[in-house]
Amino acid sequence: MKNLAEKTRLIEEIKELKEKRQAVILAHNYQIGEIQDIADFVGDSLGLSQQAAKTEAKTIVFCGVHFMAETAAILSPSKRVLIPDLEAGCSLAASINADQLRAWKKEHPRAVVVSYVNTTAEVKAESDYCCTSGNAMKIVQAISKDKEILFLPDMFLGSWVKKQTGRQNMHIWMGECHVHAAMRPEMVTEKLKEYPKAELLIHPECGCLTPFLDQLADNPELKAIKVASTEGMIKAANKSTAQEFVVATEEGILHRLRKENPAKNFIPIAPEMTCQFMKMITLDKLHKSLSDDVYPVIVEKELADRARLPIERMISIF
Repeated sequence: MKNLAEKTRLIEEIKELKEKRQAVILAHNYQIGEIQDIADFVGDSLGLSQQAAKTEAKTIVFCGVHFMAETAAILSPSKRVLIPDLEAGCSLAASINADQLRAWKKEHPRAVVVSYVNTTAEVKAESDYCCTSGNAMKIVQAISKDKEILFLPDMFLGSWVKKQTGRQNMHIWMGECHVHAAMRPEMVTEKLKEYPKAELLIHPECGCLTPFLDQLADNPELKAIKVASTEGMIKAANKSTAQEFVVATEEGILHRLRKENPAKNFIPIAPEMTCQFMKMITLDKLHKSLSDDVYPVIVEKELADRARLPIERMISIF
């Protein structure tokens, strides 16, 4: 473990290398606190890639997982994109590949494919629309009701969208985020009993979401609930007059919530809500990425052009 002097030196060197390389550092909301603190932008995956595309930076260092760096490369084809650890993957993105999607499309040849941004470039390239956890419902609602929809890869986000929209001709891929899938309805109800004045911030990838809402549907004392993406949680907490929040998503977001709202209390739904992939990037790895130009994430032009189209279609709806 580094002492304060060593860490301070490392941070200063990272800042110098960033300026030298004309780089921008992006950190997802689930990254460790010291990575979030040194980043130029902190946020959700698509929003970060869009922000980076608007900068004059020549290099993007994405502190997140691999599909996020791919998305940055797709949206910034003229910039060099680096990820500090090539092993930083995603269980959800890994739950479907392009061959599996092509086979699924053959079973439903007239269906519209809606892919969550938490997918590889190859999967995006086989899709009609991308969506985020914040706009998935609106994307589905924008598609003609007589069209079949193949929604992938998160089954919990898909089930929630299907229930909220009443869309019966929507088929859902059985993929999941290993962190969010572990959450059970009783975990939420027990935590809310422990903190009766707290508002609930819950990610739509959570496995407990639909059954939990079903349990509370007839409850006249329904808690204040915000189903939201990571960025949506930040906005909701900033605007709310509540002083306590139960947070049902990966625990990394607590750093930013507490940083932006120091007078409010944020309680994790469970201590084990941690993604090992998101915690792989450290200050040492970020320093090495900038100093040694590692590790490049390259999406070939033909694939990038195809993968960019469903993202642009999503953006054009709003």
